Amino acid sequence: MAASATAIGKELRALASPETAAILQRFFKTAPGQYGEGDVFLGIKVPPMRALAKHHTDTDLATISTLLHSRYHEERLFALLLLMQFYRRRQDQDQVAAYDLYLAHTHRINNWDLVDVSAPHIVGRHLQDRPRKVLYRLAGSASLWEKRIAIVATFHFIRLHDFTDTLRIAEMLLQDEHDLLHKATGWMLREVGKRDMAAEESFLKRHYRDMPRTMLRYAIERFPEPARKNYLHGKV
Repeated sequence: MAASATAIGKELRALASPETAAILQRFFKTAPGQYGEGDVFLGIKVPPMRALAKHHTDTDLATISTLLHSRYHEERLFALLLLMQFYRRRQDQDQVAAYDLYLAHTHRINNWDLVDVSAPHIVGRHLQDRPRKVLYRLAGSASLWEKRIAIVATFHFIRLHDFTDTLRIAEMLLQDEHDLLHKATGWMLREVGKRDMAAEESFLKRHYRDMPRTMLRYAIERFPEPARKNYLHGKV
């Protein structure tokens, strides 16, 4: 029989550490006015959660939804690990239901690690052979986390050497003010460059003068040093 959300919560608490929780509270910027304001941590590292998730492959969507509504960051992260497993192991309508649950709970996927661990594997994978209009809706959202989902979900396409949506969404996010989007967009551009340097450089040559500095630094992180300096000093 599949474990309930309550039983899973007890298993997670057995892995918790107050010392780790204090570190994570600071690392994920949970103070007033910061991007993770109000988030609460149990103090669990990711590898033990991944190991525990393998023992809960039969968890249903109702239980996953309950965990996604938890006030505890790690319970929401664990819910996403379970949702990824569910999606990977199921077919057709079950996958549609998992994807729909994800999009209905973007307000609970409310920190960068929650987005990054899940968006390519659920949103990106689901849209691989489907229309991708939803990504542009998310990229135009007022929500920081929905915007990050939009760009990071395209990592799935990048791995398939499909860069079109990454570059279009990156263009949409060029003028965004949030550092977490600058980092995510620069990261995705860097991933494009790992597979097709010409595609990344074509984008950069059009936009590098207008890109936020952090986005540019992330995008050119693996460039040879002379090329990096030329981009940073506007000499391309």
